[in-house]
Amino acid sequence: MAQKRSCSATVSASVGGDSLLERLPETLLNEILIKLSEESPETILLTLCSVACVSRSLHSAVNKTLSSFSSIDLSAFSLDAETFDGIKRRFGVIKNLTLDCFRLNDASIASLLGPHVEELNLLKCSALSYEFLKSIAFTCPNLRVLTLEFSAFLHKPGLFNLQFRETLRNCRYLESLGIKVRAGDNNDYHYDHILCGIYMLPQSIKFLKVEPASALNANVCFRTHAYTNTDVPISLTNLGRTLSRISLVLDIITNEFLCTIVNGLPLLTELDLKDRPTSEFSPDDLSDVGVQLIAGCKHLTCLSLIRSRQHIVTSFKSTTDMGMFLLAEGCKKLESVRLGGFSKVSDAGYTSILNSCLALKYLEIRNGVLLTDLTFQDVSKVPRSLTEVKLISCSFITSEAVCELATCSSLQVLDLLGCRSVSDPCLRNISCLKYLTHLNFGGADITDAGMAVLGKSSAQISYISLRGCKRVTDKGIALLLGSEGKISKVLSSLDLGHMPGISDDAITTIASVCVGLTELCIRSCFHVTDASVKVLALKKRSDGDSKFLRRLDIYNCIALSTESFEYLKKPLFCGLQWIGIGRTRLSRVGDGGLAEIYSERRWLTICSDGCELGCHDGWQFHKF
Repeated sequence: MAQKRSCSATVSASVGGDSLLERLPETLLNEILIKLSEESPETILLTLCSVACVSRSLHSAVNKTLSSFSSIDLSAFSLDAETFDGIKRRFGVIKNLTLDCFRLNDASIASLLGPHVEELNLLKCSALSYEFLKSIAFTCPNLRVLTLEFSAFLHKPGLFNLQFRETLRNCRYLESLGIKVRAGDNNDYHYDHILCGIYMLPQSIKFLKVEPASALNANVCFRTHAYTNTDVPISLTNLGRTLSRISLVLDIITNEFLCTIVNGLPLLTELDLKDRPTSEFSPDDLSDVGVQLIAGCKHLTCLSLIRSRQHIVTSFKSTTDMGMFLLAEGCKKLESVRLGGFSKVSDAGYTSILNSCLALKYLEIRNGVLLTDLTFQDVSKVPRSLTEVKLISCSFITSEAVCELATCSSLQVLDLLGCRSVSDPCLRNISCLKYLTHLNFGGADITDAGMAVLGKSSAQISYISLRGCKRVTDKGIALLLGSEGKISKVLSSLDLGHMPGISDDAITTIASVCVGLTELCIRSCFHVTDASVKVLALKKRSDGDSKFLRRLDIYNCIALSTESFEYLKKPLFCGLQWIGIGRTRLSRVGDGGLAEIYSERRWLTICSDGCELGCHDGWQFHKF
């Protein structure tokens, strides 16, 4: 606050009440600030807070702009109750609200709720009481969208279930419901009581997301709506008439469950299923029979079937190319396909989907152990509308396949994480993609020479990951960012984790040429020292904004000393919102040192647990 008062005093002394800013028409200032609504929610708030102290006119205009917003997304900020209370007073009537509730309480949020709220997304909300959960339905009777995210430490599951049912019973206009319980151990599926609330879903429900759940309980819940027994279907219930989008994380995807879903929900357009098996074999595991049932969903446009390896390394061993042939023939309207863990599906099965689903825009294949370049050999011969392609841990994919994919001129996202056979020859083709914004080469066999080629790209690439690219060094980063291309001007997120060739020289280059970088990951870069943290802490953007980095991951950078801890203090790293310091000497300062930083910077999350940028998982264990 002292810094803001100082800023205001300086402005007043230098420009005075008769400055040009003070004489600008209020309507013009409001018009300029309203244009910010085209930016991300995070950028909007940071920019408004920055300009509010420039002049009295701008301060007034910012207040009016904030009060005019009907949609607020603060999920990028882990605010404490005191800071949040200071911000929310500027808001008017909010219809759509998204919050990171990790440090908030019932009272902080309650004052923003009311009949005007139509969308409510409460993330990391384990600190909220169950009574507050129950009150949502009575406070927001017109709610259309509700998302709740808890940690694994749900106390009194029976009470939670009771309050949850009460909430659903009174949300008569609810169209979208998402319930997620974050957990990291093998007892994820202790939380099946969440599914009991499905019995209370209102007639208006169209989208349902639950994580986690057991296939057995999910099957019982959905079957209750559509069957008298396992064989004889009855007339559709309200759920079958409205529900068209489902996203579930199960313990195992079975043929029986798919049979229930397909027969009970004829309007299904999006089916997103992920499982986390805890054993190697199940007699009713997903097979060609189950995949063939999906082919009966004539309205399906988005399909995701992913087998996670969180608990055990396993795959769908009963699904073959035949299942994919039947799926491709029955679901030709598919626009999005995500398949993961199909160890018996080869190029023939994947090609059938690629050739039959001509409207396909999004393709993702994970752990495709039999996927090779042959799947993509004819991509260039037929006009494609692909905008996103993700081939994760597909070790037989080479640069030849990538060159074919690069013929899809509309490609915006290309993710080749774990494709270790991809190398430099495809980079020239990739650099010609005009609309490319997201590029992931994690673990690929690319070199400094390839970085020189990519650096000449004119694409608006805002995200690049080179994690684990061991043949890219400081020189390659300089070639990537220092060439005549646009990358250094538009890059906002860069991942250089686990790269032994990266040192302080690369970080100095990044700080020198990247004008809008907001996220940087250099975890497990053993040659990065305190000098890198210092140059990043002192960096200011070319437009004069000191908010250069918002998230910084230095996890396991073992060459750092406790000296770097001093760079986390004000006024350095002015815009920093998240930093990962696990397995470094910075984490040895103890809770007292971290509390000192947190007392100065209430917006800053300090992660000592090894989470990836932003702590999407593991947040429930954090103290700061």
